[in-house]
Amino acid sequence: MNNRFKAIITIFFSLFSSLLPFSLLGQKNDWANFARYADDNKALQENGSEPVNAIFFGNSITDSWASMRPGFFSANGFVGRGISGQTTYQFLSRFREDAINLRPRIIVLNGGTNDIAENSHPYSEEKTIGNIRSMVEIARANGIGVILTSVLPAAGFKWNRNVTDAPEKIESLNRHIIALADEFNIPYVDYHASLLAPDKRSFRADLSNDGVHPNAKGYEIMESLILPAIGNYGNAQQ
Repeated sequence: MNNRFKAIITIFFSLFSSLLPFSLLGQKNDWANFARYADDNKALQENGSEPVNAIFFGNSITDSWASMRPGFFSANGFVGRGISGQTTYQFLSRFREDAINLRPRIIVLNGGTNDIAENSHPYSEEKTIGNIRSMVEIARANGIGVILTSVLPAAGFKWNRNVTDAPEKIESLNRHIIALADEFNIPYVDYHASLLAPDKRSFRADLSNDGVHPNAKGYEIMESLILPAIGNYGNAQQ
């Protein structure tokens, strides 16, 4: 290939790239949705409010919790940082902006449902646990406590019916989350057992309207489980 031809090819690709939409070049694609809480985070950091007791960090399960039960959050100094549809890959990307920089005492981490549903990547239990491990390590390096929580029951996902073994994957992932909590000597809160239907595969029908997300009664049960764990979290675990 002569130099003239190389120059033509280089110019062609430069012109082609300049015509692509910015979203395709990754310039305007807010994949982790940093914009969702940007203003709220800024306000928390600038208005001299009381220190954040706990950040609840997760997906739509956490997002709906904060919107459906705001009194639970405000009364306890809790802040919700859930974003619907997100996987732990996206959690890890926004973890500093939406959790670490707010300097909470504790981060309550709930994720894995959308990893298993393959919302952003083909499911890899090893990579999901690796993402959770990284968040624990980052939090602890910044002097912030972490509470790990179980993936909630789900017989399947209406938005991805190709996943036919969700209960088995959830059970396996929860075992690994327990092992991770033991490794780091941090609390693990088991929502799964209290929300599981008698069939041992699905979400209790009286605690969920769609088989994936808790209803108000379901959240009340989760609150009864997480509050003692937050209240008993000691300096020795940080």
